[in-house]
Amino acid sequence: MVNTQNYFRYRQKGINSMNEKIKICPRCKKEFNCKPENISSCACSQVVLSNETKSFLANTFYKCLCNECLLELNQLIAKEKQYPFPGRGGDLLEGVHYYNEGEYRVFTEFYLLSRGHCCRSGCRHCPYGFQKRWAE
Repeated sequence: MVNTQNYFRYRQKGINSMNEKIKICPRCKKEFNCKPENISSCACSQVVLSNETKSFLANTFYKCLCNECLLELNQLIAKEKQYPFPGRGGDLLEGVHYYNEGEYRVFTEFYLLSRGHCCRSGCRHCPYGFQKRWAE
């Protein structure tokens, strides 16, 4: 005789795992589980994001991010209140807005995010997820 309760539990487990996909986070390149067919039961739906972060994510090239990256972006956006964007001719802070690499200044992810838009130049630390190959 088959135990129907165990059968249905096993069957449901199989159905749930079929809907779950292993993805690679485009931002950090780590593997994570995603349930795109049932987003309300996906782990990312448990991450509490500010409205500013949600608005930012709506303007990126990312389709799906891991929870760690979602939290990091949320923290970066919250950091904007502490370090407002300097604007044209404003004082850039080394280590916050840029760092030096040889004779070049390299803008940080925070600076590029604070600027408010993607320039689509394929910046090294682009927070919007733009990659130059997409433009080709």
